[in-house]
Amino acid sequence: MARSVADQIAETLALAGVKRIYGIVGDSLNGLTDAIRRQAKIEWLHVRHEEVAAFAAGAEAHLTGDLAVCAGSCGPGNLHLINGLFDCHRSRVPVLAIAAQIPSPEIGSGYFQETHPQSLFQECSHYCELVSSVNQMPRVLEVAIREAVGKRGVSVIVIPGDVALQAAGDAPAAKLGGLLPPRPVVTPDPRDLDRLAALLNGDGRVTLLCGAGCQGAHDQLLALGERLKAPMVHAMRGKEHVEWENPYDVGMTGLIGFSSGYYAMLDCDVLLMLGTDFPYRQFYPERPGVRIAQVDLRAENIGRRAPVDLGVVGDVRATIAALLPLLQQKRDATHLAQAREHYAKARKELDRLAMGTPGKRLIHPQQIAKAVSDQAAGDAIFACDVGLPTVWSARYLAMNGKRRLLGSFLHGSMANAMAQAIGAQAAFPGRQVVSLSGDGGFTMLMGDFLSLKQLSLPVKVVVFNNGALGFVELEQKSTGFLDFGTELQNPNFAAMAEAVGVRGIRIEDAADVEAGIAAAFAHEGPVLVDAVVNRTELAMPPSITVEMAKGFTLYMVKAVFNGRADEIIDLAKTNLWR
Repeated sequence: MARSVADQIAETLALAGVKRIYGIVGDSLNGLTDAIRRQAKIEWLHVRHEEVAAFAAGAEAHLTGDLAVCAGSCGPGNLHLINGLFDCHRSRVPVLAIAAQIPSPEIGSGYFQETHPQSLFQECSHYCELVSSVNQMPRVLEVAIREAVGKRGVSVIVIPGDVALQAAGDAPAAKLGGLLPPRPVVTPDPRDLDRLAALLNGDGRVTLLCGAGCQGAHDQLLALGERLKAPMVHAMRGKEHVEWENPYDVGMTGLIGFSSGYYAMLDCDVLLMLGTDFPYRQFYPERPGVRIAQVDLRAENIGRRAPVDLGVVGDVRATIAALLPLLQQKRDATHLAQAREHYAKARKELDRLAMGTPGKRLIHPQQIAKAVSDQAAGDAIFACDVGLPTVWSARYLAMNGKRRLLGSFLHGSMANAMAQAIGAQAAFPGRQVVSLSGDGGFTMLMGDFLSLKQLSLPVKVVVFNNGALGFVELEQKSTGFLDFGTELQNPNFAAMAEAVGVRGIRIEDAADVEAGIAAAFAHEGPVLVDAVVNRTELAMPPSITVEMAKGFTLYMVKAVFNGRADEIIDLAKTNLWR
């Protein structure tokens, strides 16, 4: 059998270290999938929905730092990839998507399933090209891999099924040295370091805001915190890299953060942003005289969220290492002590909210999240859905330097958690993987729950079953709207899991939470924990604005006048002392 273009693709991907491809087979992909089958070096992971394939690939890329691959057949097949690819691209993880195309002679004729992926995927990729002839291969694929790895994001190659089956050209084989560019370490110009040191050496109180760019810089952050006596606030994507064994961490800011993180940022004289593109401008200090400095590897991030007095382009770890010798030791730890005291109070209050009352059927979702954190493995990988599961994950999952946390923290897509858990478990079969899913997110892509059984992936899926799109409902109420369109009529998810051959555990009483979570983690295969939790739990933000207070008041008035006073009673029972 002559060596085909599809064989070229499989060979190049194997050379690039690709271990698996997530996708769904289809006629336009048959050449590639058959090449992979014959080559026997790359695993094909058959999922039930292409969106899951993209999310799973993104999770693998996030955890390993290496190129991950997903694929979709022509038309609707690869179009399903797009939401997951947007998440991958915004999260800056290296993912290659292979989008099969209709037969090349039919392109432009309105053929069955015809779309134009090279246009559709432009917004969620660094590189997106159509392979229209054998002479373009493997060059287009090599460029796509370099773009995804070098720029940290998505590349897409579009290839008609008939082109993939054609005999390969005589192009030289790719060489590994030029295929996977190493990540640069960028140290700022010494003049920028001097200016930053001068700003930080002043008498002002310094607070650090730390994001995902702080990965790998934990030791340097601790040294910086000690030198400046500065509290550290972390963004959601910085949680897994910053908060563990850190005496300077004072929690997270933002709508789902801690009050201590919120006030540590507002009540400072100098805010130093490190590797973060934290988007919510209303949480940045606006007091006259506050100065802001920002360190980021990406120059386009400087000043994007708040007006900065000094922008420094550089890798966070390298920048701090070069900066430390220029910094004077601060002696006044009053600002740090105040922030830490506030954090201790906030932490104590949040832990109190996670306490269940034995014999009471009302389960607070905080209790579920804390039980998961307390009992999970030391190197567990967590994936959380958007909305309330992200709130509980931010507040109750304890990081330790080995645990990892996945989510759709920039794109904000529903249904990401279980899909990302599939990629995490495939890439790390020996580690515990936990999906913290909302009932809305879980049911949106529930078909791929079957993939856990079929692919023998022992993911533990914890469903916060509150019968509603809870975060949306909270948003509606906080802005004065009556909740509408948020109710979910759910089945018994545990019974459903048992019906498809997966262990199901239903928790309906606060007294059973710890035992139920323990049983789930003790089981060797996949498990679904159906945690029936309180629908009216308030996820209070760190600061209540006048507008939000007015919104809740208005909601309560509307509810009474619309004959829904029972909702007000439930809300009061749940949250009066919480």
